[in-house]
Amino acid sequence: MVTGIVLVNVERAMIRTVIEDLMKIEGVSEVYAVAGEYDLVVMIRVNNNVELADIIATKMTHDIRGIIHTKTMVTLNSYAKVDLEKVFLGK
Repeated sequence: MVTGIVLVNVERAMIRTVIEDLMKIEGVSEVYAVAGEYDLVVMIRVNNNVELADIIATKMTHDIRGIIHTKTMVTLNSYAKVDLEKVFLGK
């Protein structure tokens, strides 16, 4: 499983619409509205980097109006009290 953490700046008037559109994308597991430098934190959990790239480079930045800027982090390792692949990918 590949997990991407995407920090997103959004046009203020579009924030609710952007959240709804993000949640429609397969692979987006969570969207957090946050305070600070960014408006949203988007958690993406997919099988491979190709799927992650498609979501970030196409579905988010080209298909969703209102996103101004993104900053993406790709996890190298994950540590959790639950089996994340089983929870998110049904494996």
